[in-house]
Amino acid sequence: MALPALRQDLGLLPAPAADDGSPCWTVHDPAANRYYRIGWVAFEVLSRWHLNSAEAVLAAVNAETGMDLSTDHLAEVADFLARHHLLDPVGPMGLERLVAARKAAHQGWLIWLLHHYLFFRIPLFRPGRILERFSPWVKAVYSRSFAVLMAGILLLGLYGVSRQWDSFTHTFEDYRHWSDLLMVAVALSFAKVLHEFGHAFTAYRYGCRVPSMGVAFLVMWPVLYTDTNEAWKLTSRRQRMAIGAAGMLSELGLAAIATLAWCVLPDGSLRSGLFLLATSSWIITLGINASPFMRFDGYFLLSDWLDMANLHGRSFALARWWLRECLFGLGVPAPETFRPGRQRFLIVFAVTTWLYRLVLFFGIALLVYHLFFKLLGLVLMAVELGWFIFLPMWQEVKVWWKLRASLRWNRASRRTLLVLGGLVLFVIVPWQQQVRAQAVMGAAEAQGIYAVSAALVKSAPLPVGRRAKAGEVLVELEAPEMQRRLKATRVREQALRRQVMQQPFDENLRRGGEALRQRWQEARAAADGLAAEVAQLTVRAPFAGRIAEANDSLVPGAWVAQREKLFIVVGTHGARGEAWVDEQTKDRIEAGGRATFVADLAEVAAIDCRIAEIDRLAVAELDLPYGASVYGGLIAVQKDRQSGLVPLDPVFRVRLDQCDTDASPSMELRGVVVLRGERRSVAGRALRQLSTVLRREAGF
Repeated sequence: MALPALRQDLGLLPAPAADDGSPCWTVHDPAANRYYRIGWVAFEVLSRWHLNSAEAVLAAVNAETGMDLSTDHLAEVADFLARHHLLDPVGPMGLERLVAARKAAHQGWLIWLLHHYLFFRIPLFRPGRILERFSPWVKAVYSRSFAVLMAGILLLGLYGVSRQWDSFTHTFEDYRHWSDLLMVAVALSFAKVLHEFGHAFTAYRYGCRVPSMGVAFLVMWPVLYTDTNEAWKLTSRRQRMAIGAAGMLSELGLAAIATLAWCVLPDGSLRSGLFLLATSSWIITLGINASPFMRFDGYFLLSDWLDMANLHGRSFALARWWLRECLFGLGVPAPETFRPGRQRFLIVFAVTTWLYRLVLFFGIALLVYHLFFKLLGLVLMAVELGWFIFLPMWQEVKVWWKLRASLRWNRASRRTLLVLGGLVLFVIVPWQQQVRAQAVMGAAEAQGIYAVSAALVKSAPLPVGRRAKAGEVLVELEAPEMQRRLKATRVREQALRRQVMQQPFDENLRRGGEALRQRWQEARAAADGLAAEVAQLTVRAPFAGRIAEANDSLVPGAWVAQREKLFIVVGTHGARGEAWVDEQTKDRIEAGGRATFVADLAEVAAIDCRIAEIDRLAVAELDLPYGASVYGGLIAVQKDRQSGLVPLDPVFRVRLDQCDTDASPSMELRGVVVLRGERRSVAGRALRQLSTVLRREAGF
């Protein structure tokens, strides 16, 4: 059987040995600028491909190498060459292959638009001449002396920062002027350009051609890129890793220089930009570029360290095989054979990458929804969720459906069926009866006592913790101004009373008529009111209880302001509480139901109570600061200077009474309350939440 001819422009380069020690080579396709790793068998076959006959190639390989190859091995090599268009497209068969490849690669306008919205590149220039001209200038950067110099600069910078730590930590708060923001933008741009030229100069240093540099758009977000694909022709993993790490090392070196410069420069826009280079720049570099879960620098570093080209694709294929074996026990061999430790690592890596991308793409979907107007945001969010999350899942499910004829009743399939059945029951059976909510528990009787007016402390107050009888004096206050007004009002009231008594006998007083008596009654009422306020200056316990809190300023001779809190008196028996629930929880519970309060303090026992009342209207402002999310609570709020703590979602107050404790809490306790309400399933709860979100976001 005649063999099709190979393309004449292909290159064959030596490659690092495989894990088992067998030699490998790299096939370079210059037209597509792609590199393909081949093993010993494929190399021996390609070395004799010029014989033009399948029988001749097999005979020569088996005779000259001692191998025992069959037509299947040759067919695999031929299929590899055809799939990657490495054969010379001559004759009808070559034309047929090109037409088939063109049809397979053809995309509808919608798929093309979606793909280019999610990712596309814009090459800006060819850096070959720049690299050739300036490479002698940057040669010293790769020396050991330069590394020692950068380490010294970093240590000096860190020492300088430690001497100005307060100023360093508050620099970011000074970015207010437009010139500071402009300097920040310039600093970030410079750091990213330096990052890419770090890759380019290092690749050029090791003899690799850098065909282009430009801007790539990931979901409309611009990032610079450098084409260093030729690094795969290098046989040294150390050199390939140096190319992959050069960008991050360049930014880290820039951060070290910026740190030292920040320490010596005066305040201004330049110093603000250097601060960003010294902090945020390298943090972003390590946080994003060092991640191996996306195709950034960290991914290529890990690929080179493991010496595994196409790491994501190969680990994903292995993880999909492992998943199918766990679910169905098909008994199919793995797509590749690795050492047990390497195989476990690749599976864990693939699963971790899936989870990382799930969270990342879901976050991007929410971001694009909020960045654009609602209709476009919905479309773009649907694209993100569909393309990156649901489409890969659907493709895997389709593979499972194709494998249905191979499914057998075995241990793995029985386990999968049991787990699936348990999950279905967990989702659809209405077993959830208890719900949790933020709550506070206090004494059944509790009252704050406030000063009726500005007053002077006359006597020492009763101490905190002291038990007081109903009506017992807690502290005596004195208000000289109020005493003066009371005295003046009493004098006026007595004068008016005498005039009223003499009115029948005095012609002038009779002309005042009923108005005189009215003025006397008003004066008497005013005097009685002032007398009542003066009496309140002698602060008494409203009921028998314990003093839970006292104002520290209650010292004889000190002044207290009007409406200043003086005491909190709590009863000694019983407890009552308040909880805050969302709208869905409110619909599930009803007055008379049971609730269990669990305090944040482990030493406090749980308290069972009755649901006494549920507010019909949502609270406009949360009056429980430590229940708010900004203070570590469970209720999501935002701070408002005018309204205080405003809940982000509707929150309803639930009052609890008839608690099963005789002793009242010694202080107000924060915790959660477990409410017993209508049973609902996980699926029903999710559908209600989805319905709520859709209703909320339905308006355009």
